[in-house]
Amino acid sequence: MNFLQTIRERLSEQPDRIVLQEVRDGRMIPATCSQLESYIRTARAFLRRAGLSRGARCVLLAPNSIRWTAADLAIIVDGGIAVPLYARQAPHELVAMMKDCTPALILCGDEALRASVRDHWPDSPPAFLLEEVFSEVSAVEDPPATLADQDPVAIIYTSGTSGEPKGVVLTAANVTFMLGATNARLDQLMGPRDVPDQVFHYLPTCFAGSWILLLTCLTRGSVLTLSTDLTKLADELKLASPDYMLNVPVLLERTRAGTEDQVAKKGGLAQKIFEKGRAAWLHRQAGHSLGLADSFWLAVAERLVFSAIRTKIGPNLWALICGSAPLSKATQLFFMMLGLPVLQVYGLTETTAICTMDDPRHVTPGRVGPAISGIEMRLGEQDEILVRGPNIFPGYWSRPAETQAVFADGWFRTGDQGDVDAEGNWAVTGRIKNLIIPASGHNIAPEPIEAAIQQVLPAAKQVMLVGNARSHLAAILTGEPSREEAQAALDQVNAGLPHYKRVRGFHISAEPFTIENGLLTANGKFKRAAIAERYRDAIEDLYRAPSREP
Repeated sequence: MNFLQTIRERLSEQPDRIVLQEVRDGRMIPATCSQLESYIRTARAFLRRAGLSRGARCVLLAPNSIRWTAADLAIIVDGGIAVPLYARQAPHELVAMMKDCTPALILCGDEALRASVRDHWPDSPPAFLLEEVFSEVSAVEDPPATLADQDPVAIIYTSGTSGEPKGVVLTAANVTFMLGATNARLDQLMGPRDVPDQVFHYLPTCFAGSWILLLTCLTRGSVLTLSTDLTKLADELKLASPDYMLNVPVLLERTRAGTEDQVAKKGGLAQKIFEKGRAAWLHRQAGHSLGLADSFWLAVAERLVFSAIRTKIGPNLWALICGSAPLSKATQLFFMMLGLPVLQVYGLTETTAICTMDDPRHVTPGRVGPAISGIEMRLGEQDEILVRGPNIFPGYWSRPAETQAVFADGWFRTGDQGDVDAEGNWAVTGRIKNLIIPASGHNIAPEPIEAAIQQVLPAAKQVMLVGNARSHLAAILTGEPSREEAQAALDQVNAGLPHYKRVRGFHISAEPFTIENGLLTANGKFKRAAIAERYRDAIEDLYRAPSREP
């Protein structure tokens, strides 16, 4: 049974069960299984009238919603190929991806999105609003198209961190395998239950990992609550009261920093209990036995402070799931201290979003878990992570040369550097294409150093290292740290680094890297080449000035 058949079976089992809901203006807008089925049938009828044929591409350009979900499934049900794109991305970038996949139709979330497409692509294919798709109550009653394992169901574009985005083709077999793996891991987390999982989701479902979570919830019979306003995320989270949610590291880092800041501002006995309790917990986590005083402070902190913080974050949370980039070990330990495990996942769009997932019964902080069952992973040259298994995509859309380049002897070359411990838990240490090779000839992964600086310099919004073919490393810092704060942070980090990894200069920019200014990809990763070009003059000034030896 493929994933579409499983979803249809789940929707038909309990027609009156709520399966999706949106948070809008402080209230829930629910959709039952039968309502979602009805939306899918209505969308199928519209797509047929609009001429979508089997194998044709249909772009879906809209924020998360119940209708987005129904349209996505409707495209696939009749044998079309869904191409979900990020609605906040720059119009010229969106149009470039659309021209690459040559869609038959474009579905837009609102008139502004449709107008931006037409402005940048006057002779674009027909573009319709989701409102138009669902405005006429009509339905297709015949069964879905038969999907073979090798049939493409989606084209999801890569982030384009190191060049032009490429369309990753995912098949029915890729998705069916991955949903089996995610359901198995969630079974381990939640155990046997008589009630559906409550899941909260704020990440755009156009990204592979986010889409896989959406489909997992539909096959699992969960209640998935979709956020519709990131400025009200805390309020929406309280209203949804989920069992778990998918996160990116930046949100968890901000939550940790905000909590520590609130504790520091409160001061007094509460701060003392928190700090002493944390020190005792970390001491025990490191494998040391606790004395009477440490045991006392830890017990008081767990009873009075840690539990209160956890309740404020989410009273019913079983776990936080985190992907898209490695989470700092310190932040993972922080949430574990509160009694809230963070389960990391690792993967790429080309691996149907996931290769590894933390086992909730055996989490190793700072690592992203073992390879999921059925997937093989090993290290290649330069400690590159290589993967093979039923999760690996068949190729990039209309790019045979690029497809061939990322395979070696049947293994997919991830481009990520990593290592694996004796228990089979993987860590991701950097991107090979991001390696900085200074004049000394050393290969330096910038990500761990950037994360270390960020950790001790919270006033910096972002940290990016430069230094290819240069005499030393330097950093671009965004935000408003003072020069004294920045230098102190570099001194602290440099003290623990070998000479060739030390950062000997920095430039501060008040303007952060964003999607809108073209310096971040759609999923929030640095466009390193674009950043280096934007700050070319500042970087040249850094290397004209004498470096500061630590």
